Amino acid sequence: MKIVFKICALIMVFLITGCGSYFNQPVGKQEARLGELTSQTSSIRNLPEPEKKVVVGVYNFKDQTGQYKPVTNGSTFSTAVTQGATTILVKALEDSKWFRPIERENLSNLLQERKIISATRSEYSEDPTRVQKLTPLLFAGIILEGGIVSYDSNILTGGAGARYFGVGGSTQYRQDRITVYLRAVSTSTGEVLKTVYVSKTILSQGVDAGLFRYVNFQRLLEVETGYTKNEPAEIAVKEAIEKAVESLIYEGIKDRLWAAAGGVEENEAITELYLKDKEEEEAVGLYDRNFRKGVKHSIKAAVGSAIIDGDLATREPDFSAAIGYRYHLTNSFRIGVDEKIFRLFSAPDNKYWYMATDFNLEYRILANDKLSPYLYGGAGLIYFVDNSPFKYLQKGDSFGKIQYGVGLEYQGADRFSFFLQGDFNYSFSDKIDNIVNGKRDDHYYNISLGVNYNLGF
Repeated sequence: MKIVFKICALIMVFLITGCGSYFNQPVGKQEARLGELTSQTSSIRNLPEPEKKVVVGVYNFKDQTGQYKPVTNGSTFSTAVTQGATTILVKALEDSKWFRPIERENLSNLLQERKIISATRSEYSEDPTRVQKLTPLLFAGIILEGGIVSYDSNILTGGAGARYFGVGGSTQYRQDRITVYLRAVSTSTGEVLKTVYVSKTILSQGVDAGLFRYVNFQRLLEVETGYTKNEPAEIAVKEAIEKAVESLIYEGIKDRLWAAAGGVEENEAITELYLKDKEEEEAVGLYDRNFRKGVKHSIKAAVGSAIIDGDLATREPDFSAAIGYRYHLTNSFRIGVDEKIFRLFSAPDNKYWYMATDFNLEYRILANDKLSPYLYGGAGLIYFVDNSPFKYLQKGDSFGKIQYGVGLEYQGADRFSFFLQGDFNYSFSDKIDNIVNGKRDDHYYNISLGVNYNLGF
């Protein structure tokens, strides 16, 4: 029974980790409430004040995907995304306080109602010659066009699970994506003034755990629990449209289509901040991967540990340090030279100081990502620099070697990147540990942690 309790405890920990929805399950009816705000709603409501509001018309901002909601089995005629995107766009324009949206989606209804009003006033007026006319309709200086152009299902799926003697759990996730295009068209010339493009992912998660085993003779225990959480597609569409409206406003300020109320200085400050944020967002790839800037040169410094593998069975890790230079041929390939100093500790009375010059070719596996593993290899020379007298070694002795290794690099800022690497160094000499024994040459390992200073973007 103890193992059952332990496994049940593990299942509870598994469920508790990040499972807020599990402990907020609906157990009764819920009253109507105001619609949820997205993370973008507060941003669009806090935009700077406009110099003058722009009158815009939205005829139809529609679903252009033509896709139906994906289901596991069978078919469905429910669309994948909302058909009310026009209403969402008008609400976003209203929240931004930069536009005066006018009714164009159901213009025929508006015109029909105006005709009814005019006919009623004319028919029942005491003085038909003095019938009160309706206020003229506003006309739009800009029409907003576009729509939801794609809904991509299962762009990323995955999960994990484990089961042991009928006890276990699993977690799964799926990521979809919608894409929105929004363009501003001048009604006087028909020119497309600006087009913006926004995408938003939709996340679905599921967690389950279960226990199925005999706890006693003819006594079977079966327990199941879990939950599934799906991000609403309508909320995702709302957030994408709000982001598109915000981007359109900033793009218009940048191209001087409209302006903020604060004058030239405020407009320049807004544009500078927007371009900086835009550059950061454009550096993020499809799967939320951060792309790094391409560099041409980098200077390296590192500290670490070296450990020898020679003729003696005893060995201890000891100090190593390095400086180096990298020339980046492409984002994937670079060549470099390192100058290292290190001490090899094979026994308490055998500690030797060496220097080494390494020439390497390096290959970044994820060329454009800020976090990437890399492989490297090349050739070099080892120099014995210790002043102590030894049997086989003298100061100034040098030996050839080859090396290869693997590392992990992260570019935390434009100028700096950090790395952790380890390599194997095979020397063409059996004298490295001051002992000549057998036919195998000595070699050593090196592990280091360091920083690159990047130049030449």
